[in-house]
Amino acid sequence: MGIRQRLGTPIVGSVVAIAGPAGLTAVLTHVQSGQSRDYVFLYLAIVAALGLTNGLVPALLAAAVSFLLVDYYFVPPAHTLTIADETDLVNLLVFFGTAGLVGGLASRRRRAVLRAEALTRHLREANTELERLYRNQEMAARTAVRLAQAQQQVTGLQETDRLRRELLQNVSHELRTPLSSILTGTTAVLTRSDLAPQLREELAAIAVQSRRLDRLVGDLLDMARIEGHALDLHLEPTDMSEAAQVAADRLHQIKPHRQVEVRVDGGPVEVLADWDRLGQVFDNLLGNADRFAPRDTPIVVSVTPGVRDTVVTKVIDRGPGVPAAMRDHVFDRFVRDEESGTGGTGLGLAIVRGLVEAHAGRVWLDDSDADGDTVFAFALPAAAIAPET
Repeated sequence: MGIRQRLGTPIVGSVVAIAGPAGLTAVLTHVQSGQSRDYVFLYLAIVAALGLTNGLVPALLAAAVSFLLVDYYFVPPAHTLTIADETDLVNLLVFFGTAGLVGGLASRRRRAVLRAEALTRHLREANTELERLYRNQEMAARTAVRLAQAQQQVTGLQETDRLRRELLQNVSHELRTPLSSILTGTTAVLTRSDLAPQLREELAAIAVQSRRLDRLVGDLLDMARIEGHALDLHLEPTDMSEAAQVAADRLHQIKPHRQVEVRVDGGPVEVLADWDRLGQVFDNLLGNADRFAPRDTPIVVSVTPGVRDTVVTKVIDRGPGVPAAMRDHVFDRFVRDEESGTGGTGLGLAIVRGLVEAHAGRVWLDDSDADGDTVFAFALPAAAIAPET
């Protein structure tokens, strides 16, 4: 739009500069009243008006056309372009002087107006940009406040979790000493032959509950170490079949009626693991299977080489399986099947996951068994085998 205005305004001004004096001349030639030289003022009005509205060039053009028309039609001898006396020279000077003065002033005013309009646009654009920057700054400030609040909340939660772990570890550690004294005392008393049957039964119950509490305290300590990344692992090449068989023997000593079958398929099944912690993984999985499986059914431990240099171990039992509502949370802390009535602390499988993941492995509930058995599986990195020389 601005380009069309810049191109159109001089053209329109030039047309008016020619058509205006010509139209006035057509009117005056029919009127012919008054002194013909007085018509000069009418032409000067056109020149001045063009100077004010269109600037210097149209005003000069109108002045030239007006002078020629006045001289041709109204200055004797008529219909000739002659300068008869000094009045004609004065008219010529007046026409061009008026055009130059008014047109020059008008042009300067128009340039000032254009500069003012440009400055106004610039100020408007600058104001818009400042408003945008202010909004962005305000949004950035609000975001920074929200981030600071979130960071403060995260820091608070981390500190709370740290204090909780320290409290749990300290309390569990302090419980170990009196529990050991209770177990040692009750065990020593139970070895006496002069105890009354009822007293022996009560002391045996105390020993059983003390051992259960001791296991709970041990589990709490293990969870505190796992969550605090404070496990001290002594990694060495370990035969998974041997670790599974030793764990099966431990369970058989406690539950002589429970049959455990260890099956090894494929080649070498050595892993890089901590022997004691690996035994704890087997003890927890076998104890969990023994707690849920029917009394007269065997527990099967399957050890096979896996993909990507891993060894996969599965603990299979004929129990009722894991309820659907618990499958996604079976490895979380304090998750127990309350309807089964089998007891347990709800920490065994959580400890299994923590210990397996500390060995750079993974553990899962395997749903691929077609017989409907309950299968817990875990995979550990295989130990590097030195090439034969």
